[in-house]
Amino acid sequence: MPKFLCLQRSVPTSGEAMSPAEMQGMYEKFNAWREQFKDNLVDLGGRLGSGKVVTAETLDGPLVEVKELVGGYMIVSAETLEEAAEIASGCPGLVRPGSGVEVIEIRTP
Repeated sequence: MPKFLCLQRSVPTSGEAMSPAEMQGMYEKFNAWREQFKDNLVDLGGRLGSGKVVTAETLDGPLVEVKELVGGYMIVSAETLEEAAEIASGCPGLVRPGSGVEVIEIRTP
């Protein structure tokens, strides 16, 4: 079954932070979502930490770091891009005010 990389991206918003009760509700929905799609979740991924750009030559900086654009990732398996996008869009906490997801097919030889 094809695999898809899901990148969590920040989107501009004026939304407020979630309250503890809202966070608890989101985690309950997340656990239900994770159980529903457990066969599709290849790697739940995580947030991105420190990184380093490696190139063949020295570049004039400053360069935009990926972690400034992408907050985290996960890998799902699905028959189509549309199915993968549907799975990702249902993930509580991934698609919400201030955050969206980009779903990209992983092509392997």
